[in-house]
Amino acid sequence: MRGITVLVIVLGVLILVMTAAVIGTIAGRLARGGAKPLPALAGAVDIPRGARIAAMTTGGDRLVLALTLPNGGQQLLVIDLATGARLGTIELRETP
Repeated sequence: MRGITVLVIVLGVLILVMTAAVIGTIAGRLARGGAKPLPALAGAVDIPRGARIAAMTTGGDRLVLALTLPNGGQQLLVIDLATGARLGTIELRETP
């Protein structure tokens, strides 16, 4: 019987500690203001004439645009969000 009492006390303390950790984490994130806003681009981003932006995503300080080209091809355009500079272009081709 004594073993069950000790187990219940230990589990009760563990529940209290974990609840405090969850509340502390939530309070810390709220105090920091949540996610950082994305920086404004320094200038315009040029894409090929007739291309459409099919999708876009960010990762760190990069913006990746998935472009659908007028000839039916696809291309990924990587842009630095801090400077607006084009970092690279990746051509997407089907394998034969």
